[in-house]
Amino acid sequence: MKTTWYCPLDLSTVSETEEDGIIYTVVVKQGHGSPAGPQSTVSRSQHVKAGREEKLVLHLLHSFSMGDSSFISIFLSTYRSFTSTQRVLDILTDRLGNPPGESKINTRQMFNKAVCTVFSTWLSNYPEDFCSLNDPSCLLRLAALLPTDTSGAEIKGRLLRIAEELSEKALLSGSLSDPTRGVTSPPDPSEFDATSILGFPSSVIAEQLTRIETDLFLKLVPYHCLGSLWSQRDKKGREGACWSVRATIKQFNRLTNAVTASCLWNTALKSQQRARLLEKWISVAEACRSRKNFSSLYAILSALQSNPIHRLRKTWQETDREAVKRYEELSDIFSEKDNYSQSRELLKEEGTSKLSNLDTKINNRRFTGSCAQGTVPYLGIFLRDLTMLDTAVKDRLENGFINFDKRRREFEVIAQIRLLQSSCKNSIFRTDETFVQWYHSAPTLREEESYKLSNQIEAPGEPSPGRGLNPTVIITQCPDALSTVANTTMDADGVFDFPSPVNHLLSKLYKHVKSPSVSCLDVDSSPPPNDATPSVLTTPTTAVKSHRRSVSCGNNPTNNKREAGPDMRIARIRMDLHDGNLYRSILVTSNDKTPTVISSALDKHNQNAQEASKYELIQLLPEGKELIIPPTGNVFYAMSSASVDFLLRRRGGNTPTGSPNLGNETSATFPRIKAKGRRLVRTLF
Repeated sequence: MKTTWYCPLDLSTVSETEEDGIIYTVVVKQGHGSPAGPQSTVSRSQHVKAGREEKLVLHLLHSFSMGDSSFISIFLSTYRSFTSTQRVLDILTDRLGNPPGESKINTRQMFNKAVCTVFSTWLSNYPEDFCSLNDPSCLLRLAALLPTDTSGAEIKGRLLRIAEELSEKALLSGSLSDPTRGVTSPPDPSEFDATSILGFPSSVIAEQLTRIETDLFLKLVPYHCLGSLWSQRDKKGREGACWSVRATIKQFNRLTNAVTASCLWNTALKSQQRARLLEKWISVAEACRSRKNFSSLYAILSALQSNPIHRLRKTWQETDREAVKRYEELSDIFSEKDNYSQSRELLKEEGTSKLSNLDTKINNRRFTGSCAQGTVPYLGIFLRDLTMLDTAVKDRLENGFINFDKRRREFEVIAQIRLLQSSCKNSIFRTDETFVQWYHSAPTLREEESYKLSNQIEAPGEPSPGRGLNPTVIITQCPDALSTVANTTMDADGVFDFPSPVNHLLSKLYKHVKSPSVSCLDVDSSPPPNDATPSVLTTPTTAVKSHRRSVSCGNNPTNNKREAGPDMRIARIRMDLHDGNLYRSILVTSNDKTPTVISSALDKHNQNAQEASKYELIQLLPEGKELIIPPTGNVFYAMSSASVDFLLRRRGGNTPTGSPNLGNETSATFPRIKAKGRRLVRTLF
């Protein structure tokens, strides 16, 4: 099978050819002759577009000889989306058991070199894959089949050491430990002194926060951010999955909580005293910006813009005007204007530079202490992009082949994470134990507790300060480590100037799909806490020292129609499965009828899409009501502002007692959503 396209502008020919279970994209470029001779030059390159699982694994051993030099890196970064480590090892072990014949000396040498290259790269970049195996015997079988030269002997030694460690761990504990688990005692609220934060220089606080964030970012496993893995983290039996992303989110929430607790814990403070706390955190945020620590910067802004702090009208009136001005300038970094172009542009400019490009005013206020060389990004940007790719691009082609082009696009986003990680490796910090002790002593406040403290400080009834503009998308305290990812939209250039297909693809997607969420998780649409009176959540009309209102992490079902483009929307379809009750995000176009959407939903839930006729699609409406979408119905137009949530139910099944009611469900992943918060975004981080 061969399909050919001609590109006359650059004199190139693009074709597709299928060979032995793999579809290749072949590009032949015809160059102009050099001044020394009229002869034109022809270059040929090819890469894998799709293939069967076994053939893709075996292509690891042939990719270099075929000129597909990037295949190994892409495969090792993304293969967990369509297969397992054990399966890849089994296929490679079987192949090593049947190497090229001894008569083919050159072929055998190339084969041995390819084997050593694959396993050396794998062990160096992803050693955790081997350390997480349940059965070390497969490593023993593999080691016995490796080449006997120097490179093979080195790899064999590493595999045998890992096998020995796995056996010892199995004997001692019966199972491998979870990297995120640790025995920690909860902080004692009586020992927390909220105002002692004023005694630390802002530069010291920023340095300590950057030290913590940098350490976590360097430990981040980039493939944990893949949409297909991250979206299933709540699935039964996957409690420890994506632990490195969970750890980052836990730190984000811990910092947001510390800022909130320091500002609200001591209710006896006067407005002038509490204003000094706001000024301190604004100064810390500015110092984090100077260190290119965008993660801590976003967490601090999120806390200051949360409703319990935002509504403190008297406190904000006492806050220094210059500090409030700087606060708003920092908040503009995460403005939704022009698809968050400012935050994207900063990452592009400062991603791997040693210094931040701050304005003159900030440069004039130099911060002392050790300096972080690298950039710590807000991880939600990458989670958002990878989840969008996973939602919008099919995992398999019509013939059942694994869509490796999708993995290639995901790899380009992962490569950006790895590039930023490399910029952080030489960062050097001092540790301030006094601040660390204060930081970990902050009591954990639930959202309801924050509102109670806020109302004790200033009784409800007066309008909150701020301007009547649409608020910036902000994350507030999320009680669970698996919280949300802020809505960040990819511009045409992406995070960096990579001239790659993925940036073009994401740009097209974001033009048509304006729905801010592609999360595969449930959402709690419960009403605001009882202590949160309407006055707390009312959009202010008085323009006192203006600053942005925040939103809680959560969905925005009521605003989907306004945000979505005219051609596509994202529906969230739930399916009751034995391994958990999960939502999957489905891209729905204006041409999709019910059977098409049901098939897509079954495929996303890893069910047999051929059984679509056995299911019915039910729209979940407010107040626990349900609407069965008929087979000829257009799901796109059924998605009104009332609900974008659906249930996939097998025909003939009984409606459960107390049919699905999103308004009364409590999600283990998302916090409760405040009334005004529903106007904005649903997120993952």
